[in-house]
This record gives sequence, C-alpha cells and structure tokens, in this order.
Amino acid sequence: MRIYNTLTRTKEEFIPLEQGKVKMYACGITVSGDAHVGHAYQALIYDIIRKYLEKKGYEVTYARNYTDVDDKIINRAREVGVPADKYAAEMIEKIDGVMRKFDVDDPTVWMKATENIDNIIDFIEALIKSGHAYPVPCGDVYFDVSSFKGYGCLSNRSVEDMMDGVRIENGEEKRNPADFALWKAAKEGEISWPSPWGNGRPGWHIECSAMNRAAFGEQIDIHGGGRDLIFPHHENEIAQTESLTGKRFVKYWTHNGLIKVNGQKMSKSLNNSLLLSDLLEKYTAEGIKFALLQTNYHNDINITDNFFPEAERHMSSFYRVIAEVEEKFGKGAGGNEEIDKKFDMCMDDDFNTALAIAELFPLFKGISAKCAAGDKSCADDVAQVRATYSLLGLFKRDAAEYLAEAEQKTAETVPEEVENLAAKRWEAKKNKNWAEADSLRAQIEALGYSIKDGKEGYKVEKKQ
Repeated sequence: MRIYNTLTRTKEEFIPLEQGKVKMYACGITVSGDAHVGHAYQALIYDIIRKYLEKKGYEVTYARNYTDVDDKIINRAREVGVPADKYAAEMIEKIDGVMRKFDVDDPTVWMKATENIDNIIDFIEALIKSGHAYPVPCGDVYFDVSSFKGYGCLSNRSVEDMMDGVRIENGEEKRNPADFALWKAAKEGEISWPSPWGNGRPGWHIECSAMNRAAFGEQIDIHGGGRDLIFPHHENEIAQTESLTGKRFVKYWTHNGLIKVNGQKMSKSLNNSLLLSDLLEKYTAEGIKFALLQTNYHNDINITDNFFPEAERHMSSFYRVIAEVEEKFGKGAGGNEEIDKKFDMCMDDDFNTALAIAELFPLFKGISAKCAAGDKSCADDVAQVRATYSLLGLFKRDAAEYLAEAEQKTAETVPEEVENLAAKRWEAKKNKNWAEADSLRAQIEALGYSIKDGKEGYKVEKKQ
C-alpha cells in the first residue's frame, strides 16, 4: 500500500512507526457555524482511510478534534447573545446530529480544545523554557519562528515568501511578523482561563499539537486535513511539536482537496457554502457520498448543478439492479474474491476511491446480465458488492427503502420553473387546450425533465 505524503511530495510505501498499529489524527471542525459539505467530505475521507487500514489488519487509533474556542466562535456567540462556551456546545451537538445522518462513524477518540487547556499550557511552558517561545507584557505568548530551522518544510515555502505582505498589527508585541500566537490574553468579556501569563485562551495552532501529544505522545503515523491547512496550521504544528521533542512529528502528511461550487472556492464571503443539512434534505446520504468519492481525494471537487442529481441517478440504477436480484434470487453469500481484490488494488494506490467507484459500472452491468440470464451467482456478487463497498458507506440500505427515499427526494428537487410549467400544462389539458399543453411539455423537456400523466394528476422527473 502506498500513500502520497505531502511532506515529501511522493507516494511512499506505508510502514507504520509500530508494526501492526497506526496512530492517526485529523483536524476537525471549528464550530463557529453549521457543518457544510467540505466538513462532511473531510470527515468521510478520514473515516474511510481508518476503515481501510483496519481492513488491512492494522489496529488503528484515530483521534479527531473539535476546535471549540477561537476568534470566530467568540464573535459569533457575541452576535447571537450567548456565552461562547454555551454556543460551542450547542453547535457541537447540532453538528454531531447532522453527521449521524450522513453516517460517518465517530473516531476512536474525540478531543476538544477546551478540555485540553492544561495540556496546552504545559506545552507552551516547555516551549518557553527551551527558547522557542516568548511571553510579552500584555499576556500574549508567541512562537519564535526563527528558532526552528525547518520552518516551511511542509508548504515548501521560504520564510521570506511566507512573509510577503505580512505585517505586525497594532497591539501585537511579537518580535517578527512570522511569529504566531500560542496564547492570547483575554479581552474584556471574552471566555478565558488562568495561566502563568494571565487570563487568556490558546491560539489555534497550539491546540492540535497539544491534543496530539495528549493522545499519542511524541510521534504519529498519519496526520490529515484539508489542503487549505498546509499553511499556516500544519506548518506551525510541525514547528511547535518538533521544537519540543526534537523528533519527526508525523510520518505521513495527507491532505484532501478543496470544494468548489461552479468553479469558485466555497466560502461564506461568496455566499456559496453548501450546508450538509440542506443537502440531506434533497439527496440521500449515499448519493452524496457517491458524488464526492468519484474524485481522488487529493484533487479539488467542482460541484455543479448536476453534480448530486447525477450521482443520485447512478445510485438508484445500482439499487434497482440489487432490488431485482434480491427479489428474484434472495440474498447471496458473497465470496466473489475478484470484486474484493479489485477494490483493494484501487485503495492500495493512495486510497483511490475514484478508481474503486469506476469499477462499479462494469460490475453492475455484468450482474444485471447474469440476473437476466437466470444465473443465480449474481446474488453472491451483489452480497459481495454490499460487503466490500460498505467501507465507502455505500449499498448499506435495503434496496426498496433506498429507492423510495431517493424518489421522494428527487421529486422535491424539481426546480420551481419546471413545476410552474407543469402546473400550467395540467390546466391547459383540463381545458382541452392541446396545442398549449404540447408546447409546455416541450419546454419542460428542453429543461431536462419529463412529465408523466396519471388518473390523479402528473409526475415530473429528471430525465435519465
């Protein structure tokens, strides 16, 4: 099995620090707002990586964190008029709820910044003692970037390049523009904790270093997160941790690509964030997963208007084959090693879900042909597909239940423009205005939808 390592920019054979065991950490959500599709994607990817490593026989300890105190959380809590700790706790409960609907398993260890304040303070004190950090009179503590010779190794940028355009802001007392905050003195009315430097709260970057150390010790095998975290977050994690331990912090750095919407980076400023709760109202969890996993996890995903509907159609077509096979021949026993072997070959190549998904199309074509020919082995093939691809979160549902849910959700996603045309056409038919009805049908079909009439009314569907 080979993994792409961001640090070395090559695919490397996976050999854990301790034979048979894997220590893995992925940066979780900063709970300043609702979970969006980017959060869901990252959680899905590292859940899959954990499960595949377990399939390969490794004992995996997977830690994941919630950042439950930072500037964004404090500002948002102030806007809604509740204490920051209460706001963060409510958001964690809300995010957990929607992630359950998305069917992503919990990590082995959940960690929260606010539950690791003592660990964070101990870490900072050790950095100050070793000369890698310094407190300033206002109560802030900064990491001295010049004290760590390897700074920039992950992002492959020099300190000079990183400092282009960076300035020391008013109120900051750091020695150099590149230095970053480990501890922030509390402002009036902010949530804070006592420390040797006065009341305050941790900086963002120190949280993950301290939580990693608390969960795993000095070194881990895999550290994951979105590509946007390479600099400065993960770069700063390396500087902090390796300055303290003198050892290589992470053996394999892995980063998933970013989510774009119609070619633009998803962001609150562009008002194009796709909330996971909204997506789950329109599409099945498995349909969303299928859509996201068609791209290699290192690459960016561009979500267009047809991105999720097309994935839902593919999943429905697969489930229709499953339903037909299981109705005709019952549930099979599995045992098709070739299906599992091909899946593992794909996943051994840096967890390439895109290749694994591509295998489904010829696979279901063959299963359908076997079913039509009366070959009972198609039931065993279906059982094997279910067993193998459940690792990706797919084919876990009863076929009839999935198809009913998908049909209901598809009906809800018909655009208002199409619904209005369909209603006008129905009125035209009732008035026996056949020419107008035909014209409206043509307009509906030109927009990519079909309309079927029945005794009680009509049904609009996306064209297959």
